[in-house]
Amino acid sequence: MRAMRNNDDNIKSETANPANETDRCSMSAELAMGGQAIIEGVMMRSPHRVAMAVRTAEGDIKFESRPHVPYSKRTKFYGWPIVRGAVSMIEALVLGVGALNWSAEHAMPPEEKKKVEGWKKNVGMGFSIFVGLALGMVLFMLIPYFFARAMGDISKNQLTFHLLAGALRICLLLGYMILISFWKDIRRIFQYHGSEHKSIFAYEKTGNLDVESAMAQTRFHPRCGTSFLLIVALSAIAFFAIVDTIVVAFFGQYPGAFTRFLVHLPLVPIVAGLSYEILKFSGKRMDNPIMRVLIAPGLWLQRITTQEPDEGMCEVALTALREALPKEEPAEKSAVAA
Repeated sequence: MRAMRNNDDNIKSETANPANETDRCSMSAELAMGGQAIIEGVMMRSPHRVAMAVRTAEGDIKFESRPHVPYSKRTKFYGWPIVRGAVSMIEALVLGVGALNWSAEHAMPPEEKKKVEGWKKNVGMGFSIFVGLALGMVLFMLIPYFFARAMGDISKNQLTFHLLAGALRICLLLGYMILISFWKDIRRIFQYHGSEHKSIFAYEKTGNLDVESAMAQTRFHPRCGTSFLLIVALSAIAFFAIVDTIVVAFFGQYPGAFTRFLVHLPLVPIVAGLSYEILKFSGKRMDNPIMRVLIAPGLWLQRITTQEPDEGMCEVALTALREALPKEEPAEKSAVAA
């Protein structure tokens, strides 16, 4: 069944949230309200549900939603500050890869689909996560450490070492994002990324989930994962400079960059947790003038990772967001939007 444009007035009356803007922003700022772009669509999460919606090759909107309790809410320990950030990072990886696999099955033309069922699908998803993490660690940690060590005497001071490594890490991050932005398929994903932000802003600011409200919003959101990556890169400079100062004081200089990498590797979840708390703090204070200055670099970076979507893309994102909002009936559902 081909998706038809819903009447905006009907959507407004059906989806407008009675809560005020402060309440909606407060719920969203818990970082359970968010999502990511997937192949020809968007995955959305609320504190209660996760939903995915894609535009199929036939032009329909295919969506699926299910109840979901965030990992940080499942046990008291997982909800502790810093711990919840590390746990949320793992959760985002698992949900994100699963959503990408789902979108590939439903959005791609039949002749391009490569379905893998059963245990092979789970193994493939686990392998994708492992390879992605491994490549990320090598590119954004190990290589910058070799670079900083190659600077010789100037790198013996731990703060100087991590300033050098951090500068290269940020340059690599920027270069990587710019490079992939020239890829046509990635650019479409970046457009859906923009539609995700616009839809969430429409919910937070107006409570309306219609295309007109979404298109009127900015595509730059301070709680974006792009901003999170930049915060991680900056937090790592300060955190590991302190850690290495303590390590060197007790055990002497590191024998090599790889040894330093091995010492830092198990501490990465702590950096992610700290970065999460910073992002959470800034997300609740977006109207503060000082905070706006501090979050500006993350918003600038989103000029690369988000692009202006068209109305059809916002329609898909709004479908996912609407399905992710709390439901009275928690039954799993899968359907084609009418």
